[in-house]
Amino acid sequence: MVTFARGLGAARSGDSATARQDLARLQALREAMLAAKQHYWAEQAEIQRRVVAAWLARAAGKNHEALEGMQAAANLEDATEKHPVTPGPLVPARELLGEMLLELKSSVQALQAFEASHQVEPNRFQGLYGAARAAEVAGKREKARTLYTQLVTLAGQTDSERPELVEARTFLAQR
Repeated sequence: MVTFARGLGAARSGDSATARQDLARLQALREAMLAAKQHYWAEQAEIQRRVVAAWLARAAGKNHEALEGMQAAANLEDATEKHPVTPGPLVPARELLGEMLLELKSSVQALQAFEASHQVEPNRFQGLYGAARAAEVAGKREKARTLYTQLVTLAGQTDSERPELVEARTFLAQR
């Protein structure tokens, strides 16, 4: 998890050298798990490796390769049965696909990816925010209103100044 989180963060923030190191570490971990016949965990490492590789491609401006890689990671994750003692992925691959599509100005496809992620991983703060943002950008104002309302409800009665909540409240205050 640490290697994946660091690699994903590095790739998304432009630290390609660190991301490549973590990508290699994920590959080595995957191979060690395969050798130990821990196929479920090897597949999880493969999903994570594909995600980091896709975001590295995105950072390099290879958008087609990045989208193909994220789609492959999301499809593999969708096809994987959840292990009974795990809480689920750190960040769902399909949610990350939605974020990538939103960055690439494909808001309708991004919304579809976020909604598909919600079917498996409901009520994730970033997933709801991403879906609301995608709906807003796609011009689906009522859908955005519904999703921003769910986001604010999920956050509860907090006075948080998280940018996502500020944006949601600002949107909801508009008529």
